[in-house]
Amino acid sequence: MRLVNSAEESSSSNQDELFAAALAQEVVRRRNFAIISHPDAGKTTLTEKLLLYGGAIQQAGAVKARGEQRKVTSDWMDLEKQRGISITSTVLQFDYSDTTINLLDTPGHQDFSEDTYRTLAAADNAVMLEDAAKGLEPQTRKLFEVCRMRQIPIFTFFNKMDRPGQEPLALLDEIEAELGLATWAVNWPIGSGEQFRGVVDRRTKEVILFDRAERGKQSSERHLAINDPQLQNLVEDELLDKALEEIELLEAAGSEMDLELIHAGELTPVFFGSAMTNFGVRPFLDAFLEMAQLPVARISSDGPVDPLTPNFSGFVFKLQANMDPRHRDRVAFVRVCSGRFEKDMNVRHARTGKMLRLSRPQKIFGQDRAVVDDAYPGDVIGLNNPGMFVIGDTLYTGKRVEYEGIPCFSPEIFSWLRNPNPSSFKNFRKGVNELREEGAVQILYDTDQSKRDPILAAVGQLQLEVVQHRLENEYGVSTQLEPMGFQVARWVTGGWTVLDELGRIFNCKTVQDAWQRPVLLFKNDWNLSQLQEDHPDLELCSVAPVVSGVDPIKL
Repeated sequence: MRLVNSAEESSSSNQDELFAAALAQEVVRRRNFAIISHPDAGKTTLTEKLLLYGGAIQQAGAVKARGEQRKVTSDWMDLEKQRGISITSTVLQFDYSDTTINLLDTPGHQDFSEDTYRTLAAADNAVMLEDAAKGLEPQTRKLFEVCRMRQIPIFTFFNKMDRPGQEPLALLDEIEAELGLATWAVNWPIGSGEQFRGVVDRRTKEVILFDRAERGKQSSERHLAINDPQLQNLVEDELLDKALEEIELLEAAGSEMDLELIHAGELTPVFFGSAMTNFGVRPFLDAFLEMAQLPVARISSDGPVDPLTPNFSGFVFKLQANMDPRHRDRVAFVRVCSGRFEKDMNVRHARTGKMLRLSRPQKIFGQDRAVVDDAYPGDVIGLNNPGMFVIGDTLYTGKRVEYEGIPCFSPEIFSWLRNPNPSSFKNFRKGVNELREEGAVQILYDTDQSKRDPILAAVGQLQLEVVQHRLENEYGVSTQLEPMGFQVARWVTGGWTVLDELGRIFNCKTVQDAWQRPVLLFKNDWNLSQLQEDHPDLELCSVAPVVSGVDPIKL
């Protein structure tokens, strides 16, 4: 009997070792990153070119598509295609060389910064895209602070080098002075504007020259040693000499390459190129994959969870309704954090404690999707969402684990959402509930139960326009907005009990959020300060606390 048990234990041990080795191999292959930028820096164009070089698409689409030009792959919503901007997050997974890349495409418009924040919660690395002519811009600074708060490694790509721009050294100085982030230029541009010829790779000491590619195609590259005599016939002497002089300055006075500082978010590798003409895109992708951080441990209620932990775990960082208008689907985006995900596996839903069978997991690629059999840490999978999930939910097997929630930030624009057609109330209610679930806007409710119209609470006006557009085009409901005149929202620490003890308060309106928590709306900061002066013991919060174990209310 002991021999049998010993054999079984030995077999089980071998299987565990094989599983651990296979899991480690898959984790090493994964790279996960989000692209952050100010509007018009070229984020969508760079995304398309990365997919082109990764072999995920055969021809990149122009952002401002006309006639028969292809639409961009990452922008799937009609409104995005009409306006040429990204206003939703999506996930694009593709293989490049021996690496599986999960590219988390984020909204480029500043009104959707909260959606970007949620996406960064699922990212292991960030690519900060800058316009070489404009340098740092407000939206980039804001998103950089989010990356710093999460200690995400940042890789900087200065785009549009094929146009007149600032001096490269000035661009590095701006990052160091304004962001307090050390820089290390991985490559250095040879010329700019119409004289942009290529880059010098500081690591290999090679000159990489580019030829303009046919629209949407990969550009041809030529690699030459710095001292190759052929360069005299290919590049103007003054352009190459200037680039080499500036590199000498960097070697003497610049930062040193340090991978640990990069992964700590204290040093940013810098690249130069042009996404539109494909100059520098492949060298950037190759270097990024070498230097990027592997999937990392995630903070949970029981401390960090290592990706190599055998049991599966993951969290929902985004919900999206109607990605496929033909099927009116709802998709929950789940970042895999540990173990191996398998199709048809049974998992525990941490917030409710229920067991769920995940029968149709999907690999998302813009608007396209395919059923996946397995996934590993760093991957993002799409799950059909019948209304079970909310943003921040944790799924797991084995020992209970719950990851840090994703908070909501204070909105600045508030409007009643009116439905003038009572016969469409059913669709109106469905649309409002589903858009609230995915975080398109925050939904607040009047404390007077007789007032059934929801309050849309948003960071920017475009969010409200998107909600109206989607309600009309995806749910067949025309709506009207009625501005409320408030600009500031604060959650009441301590909840309704504290408000009841306080009695009547003035110069603000009391509403409730989807979790039935009290929220105070103020017309301006002065009214907020006045209330705090009158009631110094009242604790207010500009960030909604994370909720666990409770289902949100619906319209």
